[in-house]
Amino acid sequence: MSSYSIYDDSKLIMLLKGNDGAAYTTLFDRYQPLLYIYACKITKQEDEAADIVQEVFLNLWEKRADTHFTGPVLSYLYQAVRFRFFNLLDKRKVRQDYALSMKKFMDEGQPVTDHDVREREMMMILEKQIELLPPKLKQVYQLSRRENMSNAQIANHLGVSEKTINNQLSIAVKQLKTKMGLTHTGILFIGTELLNEILKKI
Repeated sequence: MSSYSIYDDSKLIMLLKGNDGAAYTTLFDRYQPLLYIYACKITKQEDEAADIVQEVFLNLWEKRADTHFTGPVLSYLYQAVRFRFFNLLDKRKVRQDYALSMKKFMDEGQPVTDHDVREREMMMILEKQIELLPPKLKQVYQLSRRENMSNAQIANHLGVSEKTINNQLSIAVKQLKTKMGLTHTGILFIGTELLNEILKKI
């Protein structure tokens, strides 16, 4: 194990992708203290910071074969911590919105729909699933849905055939719809009607 400490990050990542547990442990020991300090600064809560850092490293191991590093490993890990933190804030907002909706219902004695709250939660889950798409599928999907580019424009932009773009976009949409269909069953109060609305937006 101690010999791994002499390896630079690129060597450790190569070993990590080859399922080397010692390389993973070395990266953890090297960067966990820095990430924990950073997480404490942005969360202001030590327990929450520890949970976020643990989730980041767990995800690093689980996605080791598919993760692509375009820059320093530490920069990637810092971004992952920020993503987890902002995702946590979004979940808090959803819970807060739902609690306020229920409070209004109790105070006024009138039916208050929580459709918007549930839709927001589903859209958060969709965004997370988009982030988990393979890099090429994610890029094509985002250019299509977020940049409103046509398949021909995307093909020209990426220097590939339009048929390739059609196939990649079709695969991305199919994967997202499948994952959303499986995910919604574990969410309280998410009904089929709302799910169908979300699927149409994919």
